[in-house]
Amino acid sequence: VQLQASGGGLVQAGGSLRLSCAASGRTSISYSMGWFRQAPGKEREFVAAINWSGSLTIYEDSVKGRFTISRDNAKNTVYLQMNSLKPEDTAVYYCAAGSYGSNFRLYDYWGQGTLVTVSS
Repeated sequence: VQLQASGGGLVQAGGSLRLSCAASGRTSISYSMGWFRQAPGKEREFVAAINWSGSLTIYEDSVKGRFTISRDNAKNTVYLQMNSLKPEDTAVYYCAAGSYGSNFRLYDYWGQGTLVTVSS
């Protein structure tokens, strides 16, 4: 499975961005999808995950109520809608495919990352 993340950029605090992650390859397998992020000098951090059908989602506490993960299986794409962005959301965001959960070890495939910068 190959994952291509896009949609990052520079936005002012309070603004919004929508990240996309397009999957190709063995997409016939029912993978759960996750978003993780890594800020400079910090460890990789879980952001959100969604199961294959979209019926289950989980979020890291600091993004609850601001971020929404969704997926369109017909397009093999997962999204992360980010609203009310804060400077502390600045990071490289990675999408991943694997088993449902918040632990990065559950995910077998990773995209290349897209940079989100939130200015104050």
